[in-house]
Parts: sequence; C-alpha cells; structure tokens
Amino acid sequence: MKPHHWPWTFLVFSTIGTALLLVGIAALAGMLKGVHPLFGDDMAGWALIVSAVAAFLTGAFPLVLRRLAEREGA
Repeated sequence: MKPHHWPWTFLVFSTIGTALLLVGIAALAGMLKGVHPLFGDDMAGWALIVSAVAAFLTGAFPLVLRRLAEREGA
C-alpha cells in the first residue's frame, strides 16, 4: 500500500481559507475596526468568510481528484 500524500494545492488553499476565516470572524466581532476603514462594515467580515469557503472548495477539488485517482490505482 503506497502512502497518501496531500496535494500541495489543497494545503495552500486550506491555509488561505483558514486565514480568511479567522480574519472574517475577527472583523465580524469588531476587533479590526481600527485597522482599516473597510473593516468597519459588517459586510466585510461576511465577504471574508465567503472567500474562505471558496478557498476551501478550491482546495478540495484537487484532493478529490487525487483520491479518485488512487481508488482507480493510478
């Protein structure tokens, strides 16, 4: 049985998604209001959270393709 390796794109986009999610939650909590004027709006936090979901889905695509290829024996 060969070892399973994580695709580097999955790791990169998961890291980006995690960072976006944490910053989005901080923006919604109001902790970033003094950092930049755009963070004063609640929609900025929601936009960052939606971007985090998009990054997670983008990273999941190569992971699913790798798992399907391993299942076929490629």
